[in-house]
Amino acid sequence: MGFRGTEVELGHAVFEFEPGPQHYNPIGSVHGGVAMTLLDSAMGCAVHSTLAAGVRYTTLEVKTNFIRPMTVETGLVRCEGRVLHAGSRVATAEGKVLDAAGRLLAHGTTTCLILG
Repeated sequence: MGFRGTEVELGHAVFEFEPGPQHYNPIGSVHGGVAMTLLDSAMGCAVHSTLAAGVRYTTLEVKTNFIRPMTVETGLVRCEGRVLHAGSRVATAEGKVLDAAGRLLAHGTTTCLILG
């Protein structure tokens, strides 16, 4: 897909992505699955950053709200994931997809199962 991780610290992760025409859906904007994948990646990475070495997790649930369309003209987008709760069995996180001007394009939440 062409996105890359740019920052990871305890409980926080950032990915960046430059949309192209290959990401478009039939109605002329970037497919919503792109924003969902960015959110899942950033939120999951944020959760993973709180785990001890060798501890695994899996996504149980992701919810995404689409606010503005993403197009080639949007340019570079930034997706930030932040942990809300990191328990021994379950973790939750939130994420935002922002354009270069800081406008919200999409946001979401996740619940992850900690596998041990």
